[in-house]
Amino acid sequence: MARAARAARSASHHAGVILSIDFAGPLPPYEQLRQQITALVLSGALAPATRLPPIRQLAKDLGLAGGTVARAYRELEADGIVTTHGRHGTVVASPPPHASPPRELLDAARRFADQASSAGATLDDALTAVRVAFAIAARA
Repeated sequence: MARAARAARSASHHAGVILSIDFAGPLPPYEQLRQQITALVLSGALAPATRLPPIRQLAKDLGLAGGTVARAYRELEADGIVTTHGRHGTVVASPPPHASPPRELLDAARRFADQASSAGATLDDALTAVRVAFAIAARA
């Protein structure tokens, strides 16, 4: 498998969840992992109380160092996305009220993501476009 992008199927009981790391991308792997898991939780793809894969297993699946996955899990815990129960693992926390964006904003984001993906844009390209649009809107 190419080292530029490596995907692994999560070992949790959500067999359809796929996490991927772009080793050539500008974001460090722990941050990519943190952002992906956060998005899965906020979208409802990972429900509260879902157990995340053990650090060693996820690190092995993604070709990462254990410390990289541990850092992502620590930051997710600091963000309130997951809770760690020692040897009992890391589980998705109950989201705080209004943790997800408003439905209208989520719908608009999904349409934009579909269009950006169809145009061949990467996530970084799409986020840059959103930042530019926000900057233009702030000047208006």
